[in-house]
Amino acid sequence: MKHPIFAMVLAALAAPASAQSLALKGPSGQAVTVTAAEVAKLPRVSFVFDAHGQKHTYEGPLLIEVLAKAGVPTGKALRGPALAHAVVVRASDGYAVVYGLAELDPGTRPNRIILADKADGAALDAKDGPFKVVAEGDLRPARGARLITSIEVVNLGGGGAPLSHD
Repeated sequence: MKHPIFAMVLAALAAPASAQSLALKGPSGQAVTVTAAEVAKLPRVSFVFDAHGQKHTYEGPLLIEVLAKAGVPTGKALRGPALAHAVVVRASDGYAVVYGLAELDPGTRPNRIILADKADGAALDAKDGPFKVVAEGDLRPARGARLITSIEVVNLGGGGAPLSHD
């Protein structure tokens, strides 16, 4: 009897990380859960990132495109008060990193920040996945986070009239 139960536990542990989901919270508090299958359907980009002397090609959608699922402004709509939004990325191991929302938009800066679900053509392994944020152009991987479970957009601006400086 112990062997079938042990086999079921092993099978559950060996299940692909792609079976996971990600909790998103938009700037107005709207909560959305996206599955790995939904993330995989978004337009994808890839780039090589060197972390601690090891180069890997990471692939996934732009993080801003994932956040758009939670009503986050993108492109030309990303202006005024939205420029005071921060993006808090949290991992299952307690690690957290923060980005400015504007730095995620390719219309603001050339380096891309992605929600990677693949490295070197394969799904992320259990120590990194199912999702990992990778910031192209960073000189070290400190702002990258693995084992991502949730992403929240926080409004750091005041309640005053919208300002535009573009």
